[in-house]
Parts: sequence; structure tokens; C-alpha cells
Amino acid sequence: MRKKILAAIAAGLITFSSFGAVDAMPRDQIAQIQVKKAKDFKCWTKNSVANQKLVEYVTDVTNKKSKNFIPVEDRLAVFDMDGTFICESAPCYFEWMLYLERALNDPDYTPSAEDRAYAEMVDAEIKAGHFMTGKFPKGIDLGEAKSQESVFAGMTPKDYEAYVRKFMEKPVEGLTNMKWGEAFYLPMVEVIKYLQANQFTVYVVTGSDRPAMRVMASEVLKIPYNQIIGTNPEIIAANQGDVSADNYAYTKDDYLIRGGLTKKNLKMNKVVVIEHEIGKQPVLAFGNSGGDTSMLNYAITGNKYKSLAFFVICDDTERELGNFDKANGCIKLAEKNGWVQISMRNDFKTIFGDDVKRAE
Repeated sequence: MRKKILAAIAAGLITFSSFGAVDAMPRDQIAQIQVKKAKDFKCWTKNSVANQKLVEYVTDVTNKKSKNFIPVEDRLAVFDMDGTFICESAPCYFEWMLYLERALNDPDYTPSAEDRAYAEMVDAEIKAGHFMTGKFPKGIDLGEAKSQESVFAGMTPKDYEAYVRKFMEKPVEGLTNMKWGEAFYLPMVEVIKYLQANQFTVYVVTGSDRPAMRVMASEVLKIPYNQIIGTNPEIIAANQGDVSADNYAYTKDDYLIRGGLTKKNLKMNKVVVIEHEIGKQPVLAFGNSGGDTSMLNYAITGNKYKSLAFFVICDDTERELGNFDKANGCIKLAEKNGWVQISMRNDFKTIFGDDVKRAE
């Protein structure tokens, strides 16, 4: 029976609501979602303007007879991750909750006094609701990033991947019936699948830890590791010590381990890495916060092809942990820059699944 259900989902023959009230969709089922044409979208409201604009755009630029036709090799779409296609509000970013798990709750790890103190401060700020209201202390992003790399320093890439996978089995806080590894916005997954079906190359350009986001998203969204771009941890050889990479030769006794922070991939840095790692200007960009402004504007400024930028607004307070004051600020930012607004409340027929709601 399970195989028949998965096959039906893959073929687009049944809608998500056909199951009645459901928990969050498991990762293997999310991976089976297919959207080839406009009629295949199941998670968007019928009259969604944002969805209509996306479909009109894709239909136009993939039509060889259109003056706006874009060759396959130039059909590039970039997506922020947290808050754009995975949950970032329950109660904070995936990578920050992973960091707090390591620094405060892992019985097999003892952080430095400095890292513990910083993690306790971050935890207190999150519990006070300051993330969703935008009232985090100035500089907390960079401080958290440095402490995060510190608590995972010395771990091999393989062991870190296993740690991330284990964390993905933990329940999301603040929302019911969902694990972290399932915390994908289903409507946005459909967008990614739709673009891939229409021969767009999809890149993830996130401020979050790149190796963690590769584990979280690559296999589910069928996006290769090299197309997931994020904040890179320093990688060193086990026997390297304090010797710089310029002056060290990898030995037969070596293996790779994580080191400290290199540079946080936010704001203008996102544009820089797009140029460095992709080498072409994208024609579509999707984001959800002021940290994505540069990337979104880069996609639609001076582009030789028809281009669009979309902005996901967390304004749903029942199926997500939205905040209206923050949402209103995002609406003003989108209006100022000419981005297409995506309202979770109005455009998403479902977000994670019908039985995933705000916890009481």
C-alpha cells in the first residue's frame, strides 16, 4: 500500500489533502514530489498571485518562440534556505538549534566555559521571543557563528554528518507532529521541483553551515552537494596544528577535521559567492529576510534575461510561528524593491501537512 501511495504522489495523481489530517510529510515522500506543469501544484491556494506569476514566467522563458526565451544553460535559480523553504521559526534557525543541542544538551560533549556562556545567552534570547520580533542583540549572528564552529571543531566531516542526521530526528519546538528533518515548506518544495522539471539549475545560497545544509536538503530536493552554497567551516588536516594550509602538506596519517569560522555567507557575501561558485547571474531568486536583499536585487538588476525575485513572508500564526509586525516590515521591504510577495497565510494551502500546527 505504501508503495502505491508514493507512486501516486510521484505521478501527481493524488493531493496531499486526500489523506485527511496528516503529520508532516516524511522525507522520502517529500523527495517523491513532482511538479511538471501548473496543474501539478497541490499546495498552493487556487488564486495565488505569486504562483501565477511564477508559472507565467516559466512558461514564457522556456518557450523557444518567445522573445524572453532563456537557454537551458542560463536558467539559474538561487534560493535562500532558512525561512524560504525550511522552517526557521521553531523557535529559531535549524543550525542554531543544532548548536544549542551540542553546547547545552549533549551528555558526551563538554563545551568551553566561553562557549557555554554564549550558548546560554543565545538560548535565553530565543526563549524570550526576540528572534521572531527581530530584537536579537547586535552582533549575535557573528558571535553565534564563531561559537558554533568552536563546539564542532575537531569533528570529522563524516562524524558531523552523522550528528546532523541524528538531530534531524528531534521534534521541532513550537509546532506539532514534525521532526526537524521534515521541516520543509511543501509549497516551496513544489516550486523547486517545478523549476527542475523545466530545466532550471537550482542553487541553495544560505548563511547557514554548508555541510549541515547539504545533509538537510540535498537528497530530499535532488540538489547536488556542489549546488548548496553556505557558510564554510574551516577544514584542516588532523595533524596540521597551527600551521597554515599554505605551509602544510597532507600526510598519509592525516584525515580531515572541522576548524573555526571562515566568513558568514550573508548579505553582499551571497552575491560574491554566486559570482565565485556559479559564475553567472541568476534569473530567479527566492529569499525571506533583509539578509537576502543583495542576492534578490542582484538577480533582477541589469539582467540580460527576464528575471524575477520572490520574497516569502511568514505571516501565518496558526500553521507557522509568524509575527505580524515582522511580516509587515517584510512587506514594506518587498514593495520597496519590487519583489513578488509570497504570503504563507494567503498563498500556501498547506505548509508542512494538515496536522502540523502551532503548539498550545
